[in-house]
Order: sequence, then structure tokens, then C-alpha cells
Amino acid sequence: MADGADNGGRSGGGRAVADGDGLSLRELKKIRTRERISGEATRLFVERGFDQVTVAEIARAAEVSTMTVFNYFPRKEDLFLDRVPEIFELVTRAVRERDAGVGPLEALHRLALGLLEQGHPLAGVGFWDRHWWQVLVESPALLARGREAMEEFEATLTGLFAEAGEAGPDEYRPRLAAALTVAAYRSVYATVIRRQLAGVPVEEIAAEEGELLRHAFEVLSRVV
Repeated sequence: MADGADNGGRSGGGRAVADGDGLSLRELKKIRTRERISGEATRLFVERGFDQVTVAEIARAAEVSTMTVFNYFPRKEDLFLDRVPEIFELVTRAVRERDAGVGPLEALHRLALGLLEQGHPLAGVGFWDRHWWQVLVESPALLARGREAMEEFEATLTGLFAEAGEAGPDEYRPRLAAALTVAAYRSVYATVIRRQLAGVPVEEIAAEEGELLRHAFEVLSRVV
């Protein structure tokens, strides 16, 4: 979901990029093309629903070819769930670059609370998100892709927990830790989604989400 419409910051097609980010002009152009495609896609999906919008329509709105859209997004679902790679990047960096004496669970807890405090789109709460979540829950294709993403997320966490300990990635403990962590995240965000769709004020949901995250990681710390 890229920059463009009044989307409360949910868009972006990945991290925001400034002119002085050390990237070449070619790299900047590619990033901004990706953002433009994703932004137009999200706008159309919110206006009309995911299943009612074609990739060709998105290409016309973004002023690119259909082939260009698929070069950036292999599947239509990826146009909507475009921040999934950023989630993996943030989680991986948080665990691998954590301070000495900080365990992987605590690193993930700090990341989740930090995103919420920043009002980051991936915190899961915001004005735009109510419309975004509505599109998601109404599309079987998006829900199926979301489940795939959760499985990929669990596999990533398994590897990260294995790196942090002595067990290999095929061992029981890192798999259990990853599965329980994903379940905790899912429980928190399921509550956040329901509250947003019910029209609860964003500020109230954000405060509640912070408490839910603290409770979830407190429980995890006792069993993982």
C-alpha cells in the first residue's frame, strides 16, 4: 500500500525512502514505481473490493503496463499485502541486532511496542486500517494469502529462535516458541481488528493494544 491517498500511513510498499537514503536514481525510481502501483491498487480495492478490481485496471491507474505490475508483485494478493516483506525484515533485524543480554522474545516485544508508539502502519491500528481490514476480511483470496504469510512468519521465527539458542531449526523448542509467538500475535491483532471494524476510536484501541501486547509477551516469557 503505497503513498498517495489519505491512508493514514498504512501505505508505503515497504519502508519510506528519502532522497538522501544513499540509493541510486534507478533504485529510487523502482521503489517509487512500486509505491505508486501499490497505492493505486489499495485505493481501488478499498473503493470497490478486492475481487472486483483487475490487475489491468491497477496498471492503468498507476500509468504502467500490466507486465510491470507483475514484475513488482507476482500475485494480485501481494498488491494488497505489500508490507509482508517489511514485517519479516523488521522482525529479523530486531532479533539479530538485539542488545547483549536481551532475549529474542524481549526483542520482539520491544519491536511491537515501538511500532505502536510510533503509530507505524504495521502496528495494526489507524484510521485507514479500518477500511483496509474490511477489504481483507471480505476476500477469501486475501484471507488464504494471509494464512500463507502467517505460516511463512512462523518458519522465519523458528529459524531466528534456533539461531538464538543451541537447537537446530528442525528441533522441537524453536518450533514451539515460534508457534506460540505467532498465536500470541494473532490473538492480539484479531482483537484489534474486531474493535476497529466495530468503530471503536483509534486512540482507545491503541491503548488497549499496548496492554494486550504486554500481557501476551508476559505469558510467552513463562512458557517459551
